[in-house]
Amino acid sequence: MSKKKPLSHGQLRRMRANHEKRLNRGKPEKQLPELQDSSLGAEEPAIVISRFGQHADVEVGSGEIIRCNIRRTVQSLVTGDKVIVRQAQDDGSAIGGVVEAVHPRTSSLTRPDLYDGVKIIAANIDQILIVTSVMPAFTTQIIDRYLVASEDTGIKPVVILNKMDLLDEDSRNDIEQALKRYESLGYPVYQVSSKSKEGIETLQGLLKDKISVFVGQSGVGKSSMINALLPDAELLTGDVSENSGLGQHTTTTARLLHLPSGGDLIDSPGVREFALWHLPADRVSWCFVEFRDYLGTCKFRDCKHQDDPGCSIREALEDGKIHQDRFNNYHRIIASLDEQRHARHFRHSEE
Repeated sequence: MSKKKPLSHGQLRRMRANHEKRLNRGKPEKQLPELQDSSLGAEEPAIVISRFGQHADVEVGSGEIIRCNIRRTVQSLVTGDKVIVRQAQDDGSAIGGVVEAVHPRTSSLTRPDLYDGVKIIAANIDQILIVTSVMPAFTTQIIDRYLVASEDTGIKPVVILNKMDLLDEDSRNDIEQALKRYESLGYPVYQVSSKSKEGIETLQGLLKDKISVFVGQSGVGKSSMINALLPDAELLTGDVSENSGLGQHTTTTARLLHLPSGGDLIDSPGVREFALWHLPADRVSWCFVEFRDYLGTCKFRDCKHQDDPGCSIREALEDGKIHQDRFNNYHRIIASLDEQRHARHFRHSEE
Protein backbone atom coordinates (compact mmCIF):
# COMPACT_ATOMS: atom_id res chain seq x y z
CA MET A 1 0.00 0.00 0.00
CA SER A 2 1.53 3.32 -1.08
CA LYS A 3 2.27 5.96 1.48
CA LYS A 4 0.15 9.10 1.22
CA LYS A 5 1.98 12.23 0.11
CA PRO A 6 2.17 14.76 2.98
CA LEU A 7 0.15 17.93 2.58
CA SER A 8 1.99 21.09 1.62
CA HIS A 9 2.06 24.17 3.86
CA GLY A 10 -0.34 25.90 1.48
CA GLN A 11 -2.82 22.99 1.59
CA LEU A 12 -2.67 22.88 5.38
CA ARG A 13 -3.21 26.63 5.59
CA ARG A 14 -6.24 26.47 3.29
CA MET A 15 -7.70 23.51 5.23
CA ARG A 16 -7.39 25.39 8.52
CA ALA A 17 -8.93 28.52 7.01
CA ASN A 18 -11.85 26.58 5.53
CA HIS A 19 -12.37 24.73 8.83
CA GLU A 20 -12.42 28.00 10.76
CA LYS A 21 -14.82 29.49 8.22
CA ARG A 22 -17.25 26.59 8.67
CA LEU A 23 -17.05 26.87 12.46
CA ASN A 24 -17.77 30.60 12.35
CA ARG A 25 -20.74 30.29 10.02
CA GLY A 26 -23.89 31.56 11.62
CA LYS A 27 -22.09 33.08 14.60
CA PRO A 28 -23.26 36.64 15.25
CA GLU A 29 -20.52 39.20 14.76
CA LYS A 30 -19.60 41.30 17.77
CA GLN A 31 -21.50 44.53 17.35
CA LEU A 32 -19.93 47.90 18.12
CA PRO A 33 -22.13 50.87 19.04
CA GLU A 34 -23.92 52.69 16.24
CA LEU A 35 -23.18 56.38 15.76
CA GLN A 36 -25.97 58.92 15.44
CA ASP A 37 -25.84 61.29 12.47
CA SER A 38 -25.86 64.25 14.85
CA SER A 39 -22.54 63.06 16.31
CA LEU A 40 -20.76 62.90 12.93
CA GLY A 41 -18.70 65.57 11.20
CA ALA A 42 -18.64 66.62 7.55
CA GLU A 43 -17.95 64.22 4.68
CA GLU A 44 -14.29 63.76 3.76
CA PRO A 45 -12.23 61.43 1.51
CA ALA A 46 -10.36 58.43 2.89
CA ILE A 47 -8.80 55.14 1.77
CA VAL A 48 -9.52 51.70 3.22
CA ILE A 49 -6.46 50.24 4.97
CA SER A 50 -8.17 47.03 6.15
CA ARG A 51 -11.66 45.52 6.29
CA PHE A 52 -12.99 43.52 9.26
CA GLY A 53 -16.50 42.18 8.86
CA GLN A 54 -18.86 45.13 9.28
CA HIS A 55 -16.04 47.51 10.16
CA ALA A 56 -13.07 49.02 8.34
CA ASP A 57 -9.87 50.83 9.24
CA VAL A 58 -9.57 53.88 6.99
CA GLU A 59 -6.92 56.55 6.61
CA VAL A 60 -8.17 60.13 6.44
CA GLY A 61 -6.38 63.13 4.94
CA SER A 62 -4.44 63.87 8.13
CA GLY A 63 -2.83 60.43 7.97
CA GLU A 64 -4.75 59.20 11.03
CA ILE A 65 -6.20 55.70 10.86
CA ILE A 66 -9.66 55.31 12.34
CA ARG A 67 -12.03 52.35 12.63
CA CYS A 68 -15.41 52.95 11.04
CA ASN A 69 -18.83 51.40 10.83
CA ILE A 70 -20.00 50.70 7.28
CA ARG A 71 -23.38 51.93 6.05
CA ARG A 72 -25.71 49.10 5.07
CA THR A 73 -26.07 50.75 1.66
CA VAL A 74 -22.37 50.02 0.99
CA GLN A 75 -22.59 46.58 -0.61
CA SER A 76 -18.87 45.91 -1.16
CA LEU A 77 -15.80 47.30 0.59
CA VAL A 78 -12.21 46.05 0.39
CA THR A 79 -8.67 47.21 1.07
CA GLY A 80 -7.66 49.94 -1.37
CA ASP A 81 -11.16 51.33 -1.86
CA LYS A 82 -11.43 55.13 -1.96
CA VAL A 83 -14.33 56.16 0.23
CA ILE A 84 -16.29 59.02 1.75
CA VAL A 85 -16.38 59.00 5.57
CA ARG A 86 -17.75 61.12 8.39
CA GLN A 87 -15.72 61.16 11.58
CA ALA A 88 -17.23 60.89 15.06
CA GLN A 89 -17.07 64.13 17.00
CA ASP A 90 -16.89 62.34 20.36
CA ASP A 91 -13.25 61.52 21.12
CA GLY A 92 -14.34 58.86 23.61
CA SER A 93 -16.21 56.79 21.04
CA ALA A 94 -14.99 53.24 20.34
CA ILE A 95 -15.79 53.85 16.67
CA GLY A 96 -14.07 56.71 14.86
CA GLY A 97 -16.58 57.29 12.09
CA VAL A 98 -18.83 55.91 9.37
CA VAL A 99 -18.08 54.91 5.77
CA GLU A 100 -20.85 56.61 3.81
CA ALA A 101 -20.00 55.70 0.18
CA VAL A 102 -17.41 54.09 -2.09
CA HIS A 103 -15.94 55.68 -5.21
CA PRO A 104 -15.96 53.63 -8.46
CA ARG A 105 -12.95 51.29 -8.66
CA THR A 106 -10.29 51.56 -11.34
CA SER A 107 -9.51 47.84 -10.89
CA SER A 108 -10.55 44.89 -8.75
CA LEU A 109 -8.24 42.10 -7.66
CA THR A 110 -10.25 38.88 -7.39
CA ARG A 111 -9.73 35.23 -6.58
CA PRO A 112 -12.05 32.22 -6.64
CA ASP A 113 -13.31 31.19 -3.20
CA LEU A 114 -14.48 27.71 -2.24
CA TYR A 115 -17.68 29.05 -0.67
CA ASP A 116 -18.26 32.51 -2.12
CA GLY A 117 -17.43 32.04 -5.82
CA VAL A 118 -15.25 34.83 -7.22
CA LYS A 119 -14.35 37.19 -4.38
CA ILE A 120 -12.95 40.73 -4.56
CA ILE A 121 -10.02 41.04 -2.15
CA ALA A 122 -8.49 44.43 -3.03
CA ALA A 123 -9.27 47.45 -5.20
CA ASN A 124 -7.55 50.15 -7.26
CA ILE A 125 -4.40 48.08 -7.82
CA ASP A 126 -2.02 49.54 -10.41
CA GLN A 127 0.30 46.56 -10.86
CA ILE A 128 0.85 42.95 -9.83
CA LEU A 129 4.48 42.04 -9.18
CA ILE A 130 4.98 38.35 -9.99
CA VAL A 131 7.95 37.24 -7.88
CA THR A 132 9.97 34.22 -8.96
CA SER A 133 13.49 33.23 -7.98
CA VAL A 134 16.50 31.09 -8.75
CA MET A 135 15.76 28.97 -5.65
CA PRO A 136 13.47 27.07 -5.36
CA ALA A 137 13.86 25.89 -8.95
CA PHE A 138 12.90 28.57 -11.49
CA THR A 139 9.72 27.59 -13.36
CA THR A 140 7.90 29.40 -16.15
CA GLN A 141 4.75 27.40 -15.44
CA ILE A 142 4.12 29.32 -12.22
CA ILE A 143 4.85 32.64 -13.93
CA ASP A 144 2.37 31.85 -16.70
CA ARG A 145 -0.36 30.97 -14.20
CA TYR A 146 0.08 34.36 -12.52
CA LEU A 147 0.16 36.10 -15.90
CA VAL A 148 -3.20 34.51 -16.77
CA ALA A 149 -4.65 35.77 -13.48
CA SER A 150 -3.23 39.26 -14.12
CA GLU A 151 -4.53 39.43 -17.69
CA ASP A 152 -7.95 38.26 -16.50
CA THR A 153 -8.21 41.08 -13.93
CA GLY A 154 -6.80 43.67 -16.34
CA ILE A 155 -4.07 44.70 -13.90
CA LYS A 156 -0.57 45.29 -15.28
CA PRO A 157 1.82 42.44 -14.43
CA VAL A 158 5.55 42.85 -13.78
CA VAL A 159 7.92 39.85 -13.56
CA ILE A 160 10.54 40.00 -10.80
CA LEU A 161 13.43 37.52 -10.55
CA ASN A 162 14.62 37.49 -6.93
CA LYS A 163 17.77 35.88 -5.46
CA MET A 164 19.81 36.80 -8.53
CA ASP A 165 22.91 36.54 -6.32
CA LEU A 166 22.40 32.74 -6.46
CA LEU A 167 22.37 32.62 -10.26
CA ASP A 168 25.14 30.27 -11.45
CA GLU A 169 26.56 29.78 -14.94
CA ASP A 170 24.74 26.46 -15.44
CA SER A 171 21.28 28.01 -15.08
CA ARG A 172 21.98 31.61 -16.12
CA ASN A 173 21.46 31.13 -19.88
CA ASP A 174 18.17 29.21 -19.58
CA ILE A 175 16.71 31.69 -17.10
CA GLU A 176 17.82 34.76 -19.04
CA GLN A 177 16.36 33.32 -22.27
CA ALA A 178 13.05 32.68 -20.51
CA LEU A 179 12.98 36.22 -19.14
CA LYS A 180 13.73 37.63 -22.59
CA ARG A 181 10.69 35.78 -23.94
CA TYR A 182 8.48 37.62 -21.45
CA GLU A 183 10.08 40.93 -22.39
CA SER A 184 9.38 40.21 -26.07
CA LEU A 185 5.70 39.80 -25.15
CA GLY A 186 5.69 43.26 -23.58
CA TYR A 187 6.01 42.26 -19.92
CA PRO A 188 8.47 44.32 -17.83
CA VAL A 189 11.13 42.12 -16.21
CA TYR A 190 13.46 43.06 -13.33
CA GLN A 191 16.20 41.17 -11.52
CA VAL A 192 16.81 41.87 -7.83
CA SER A 193 18.45 40.40 -4.75
CA SER A 194 16.86 41.00 -1.36
CA LYS A 195 20.08 39.76 0.25
CA SER A 196 22.63 41.94 -1.57
CA LYS A 197 20.05 44.74 -2.18
CA GLU A 198 21.00 44.75 -5.88
CA GLY A 199 18.09 46.10 -7.91
CA ILE A 200 16.11 47.21 -4.84
CA GLU A 201 16.55 50.90 -5.68
CA THR A 202 15.22 50.25 -9.19
CA LEU A 203 12.30 48.37 -7.67
CA GLN A 204 11.57 51.32 -5.37
CA GLY A 205 11.27 53.55 -8.44
CA LEU A 206 8.90 51.04 -10.04
CA LEU A 207 6.64 51.11 -6.97
CA LYS A 208 6.61 54.88 -6.51
CA ASP A 209 3.20 56.58 -6.84
CA LYS A 210 1.48 53.24 -7.47
CA ILE A 211 -0.56 50.71 -5.49
CA SER A 212 1.09 47.29 -5.92
CA VAL A 213 0.73 43.71 -4.76
CA PHE A 214 3.32 40.93 -4.65
CA VAL A 215 2.40 37.38 -5.67
CA GLY A 216 4.51 34.26 -5.95
CA GLN A 217 4.92 30.72 -4.71
CA SER A 218 6.31 29.92 -1.28
CA GLY A 219 10.06 30.34 -0.87
CA VAL A 220 10.72 32.90 -3.61
CA GLY A 221 11.48 35.61 -1.05
CA LYS A 222 8.40 37.85 -1.10
CA SER A 223 8.69 38.56 2.62
CA SER A 224 12.41 39.33 2.35
CA MET A 225 11.70 41.68 -0.54
CA ILE A 226 8.95 43.46 1.38
CA ASN A 227 11.27 43.78 4.39
CA ALA A 228 13.97 45.27 2.15
CA LEU A 229 11.49 47.83 0.83
CA LEU A 230 9.69 48.39 4.12
CA PRO A 231 11.83 47.47 7.16
CA ASP A 232 9.10 48.58 9.59
CA ALA A 233 6.31 46.55 7.97
CA GLU A 234 5.48 44.59 11.14
CA LEU A 235 5.71 47.74 13.28
CA LEU A 236 3.37 49.61 10.95
CA THR A 237 0.89 46.76 11.06
CA GLY A 238 0.85 47.01 14.84
CA ASP A 239 0.31 50.77 14.61
CA VAL A 240 -2.90 50.24 12.66
CA SER A 241 -4.27 48.15 15.49
CA GLU A 242 -3.12 50.62 18.14
CA ASN A 243 -4.49 53.68 16.34
CA SER A 244 -7.89 52.09 15.81
CA GLY A 245 -8.10 51.12 19.46
CA LEU A 246 -9.08 47.55 18.56
CA GLY A 247 -7.25 44.37 17.65
CA GLN A 248 -6.91 43.20 14.06
CA HIS A 249 -6.54 39.82 12.38
CA THR A 250 -3.09 40.38 10.88
CA THR A 251 -2.75 36.89 9.44
CA THR A 252 -6.00 36.79 7.48
CA THR A 253 -6.79 40.38 6.52
CA ALA A 254 -5.49 42.40 3.57
CA ARG A 255 -3.80 45.63 4.63
CA LEU A 256 -2.40 48.61 2.79
CA LEU A 257 1.10 49.79 3.74
CA HIS A 258 2.86 53.00 2.69
CA LEU A 259 6.38 52.59 1.32
CA PRO A 260 8.96 55.12 2.59
CA SER A 261 10.26 55.62 -0.96
CA GLY A 262 6.75 56.33 -2.25
CA GLY A 263 3.82 54.21 -3.34
CA ASP A 264 1.65 51.72 -1.47
CA LEU A 265 1.75 47.98 -1.02
CA ILE A 266 -1.24 45.75 -0.31
CA ASP A 267 -0.23 42.67 1.64
CA SER A 268 -2.70 39.81 2.01
CA PRO A 269 -2.72 36.02 2.16
CA GLY A 270 -5.52 36.20 -0.41
CA VAL A 271 -3.30 37.68 -3.13
CA ARG A 272 -0.31 35.39 -2.70
CA GLU A 273 -1.83 32.48 -4.57
CA PHE A 274 -4.30 32.34 -7.42
CA ALA A 275 -6.50 29.46 -8.51
CA LEU A 276 -7.87 29.52 -12.04
CA TRP A 277 -10.68 26.94 -11.89
CA HIS A 278 -13.33 29.64 -12.38
CA LEU A 279 -12.00 30.59 -15.83
CA PRO A 280 -13.40 28.96 -18.99
CA ALA A 281 -10.83 27.55 -21.42
CA ASP A 282 -11.43 30.27 -24.02
CA ARG A 283 -10.69 32.95 -21.40
CA VAL A 284 -7.39 31.25 -20.56
CA SER A 285 -6.54 31.24 -24.27
CA TRP A 286 -7.20 34.98 -24.47
CA CYS A 287 -4.96 35.56 -21.42
CA PHE A 288 -1.99 34.23 -23.42
CA VAL A 289 -1.35 37.52 -25.22
CA GLU A 290 0.49 36.01 -28.22
CA PHE A 291 -2.52 33.76 -28.94
CA ARG A 292 -4.93 36.64 -29.48
CA ASP A 293 -4.19 37.28 -33.17
CA TYR A 294 -5.07 33.66 -33.95
CA LEU A 295 -8.11 33.08 -31.75
CA GLY A 296 -11.29 32.54 -33.74
CA THR A 297 -9.39 31.67 -36.92
CA CYS A 298 -9.08 27.90 -36.40
CA LYS A 299 -10.91 25.62 -38.83
CA PHE A 300 -13.18 24.23 -36.12
CA ARG A 301 -14.97 26.36 -33.53
CA ASP A 302 -14.33 23.82 -30.74
CA CYS A 303 -10.61 23.52 -31.56
CA LYS A 304 -8.56 22.37 -28.55
CA HIS A 305 -5.33 23.82 -30.02
CA GLN A 306 -3.55 20.47 -29.91
CA ASP A 307 -3.43 18.22 -32.98
CA ASP A 308 -6.73 19.51 -34.38
CA PRO A 309 -6.67 19.99 -38.17
CA GLY A 310 -6.58 23.61 -39.25
CA CYS A 311 -5.50 24.89 -35.80
CA SER A 312 -4.12 28.43 -36.14
CA ILE A 313 -2.38 28.28 -32.76
CA ARG A 314 -0.53 25.11 -33.77
CA GLU A 315 0.46 26.70 -37.10
CA ALA A 316 1.78 29.80 -35.25
CA LEU A 317 3.78 27.48 -32.99
CA GLU A 318 5.33 25.72 -35.99
CA ASP A 319 6.11 29.10 -37.60
CA GLY A 320 8.00 30.19 -34.46
CA LYS A 321 5.46 32.90 -33.54
CA ILE A 322 4.52 31.12 -30.31
CA HIS A 323 7.20 29.55 -28.10
CA GLN A 324 6.98 25.86 -27.27
CA ASP A 325 7.34 26.52 -23.54
CA ARG A 326 4.36 28.89 -23.47
CA PHE A 327 2.32 26.48 -25.59
CA ASN A 328 3.10 23.64 -23.15
CA ASN A 329 2.24 25.76 -20.12
CA TYR A 330 -1.07 26.74 -21.72
CA HIS A 331 -2.07 23.09 -22.04
CA ARG A 332 -0.90 22.34 -18.48
CA ILE A 333 -3.19 25.09 -17.20
CA ILE A 334 -6.13 23.86 -19.29
CA ALA A 335 -5.58 20.30 -17.99
CA SER A 336 -5.47 21.57 -14.40
CA LEU A 337 -8.82 23.37 -14.68
CA ASP A 338 -10.86 20.16 -14.73
CA GLU A 339 -8.82 18.74 -11.86
CA GLN A 340 -9.41 21.84 -9.73
CA ARG A 341 -13.13 21.94 -10.55
CA HIS A 342 -13.44 18.25 -9.68
CA ALA A 343 -11.65 18.81 -6.34
CA ARG A 344 -13.95 21.75 -5.56
CA HIS A 345 -17.05 19.67 -6.40
CA PHE A 346 -15.73 16.82 -4.21
CA ARG A 347 -15.21 19.18 -1.24
CA HIS A 348 -18.74 20.56 -1.62
CA SER A 349 -20.24 17.06 -1.79
CA GLU A 350 -18.47 16.11 1.46
CA GLU A 351 -20.07 18.96 3.44
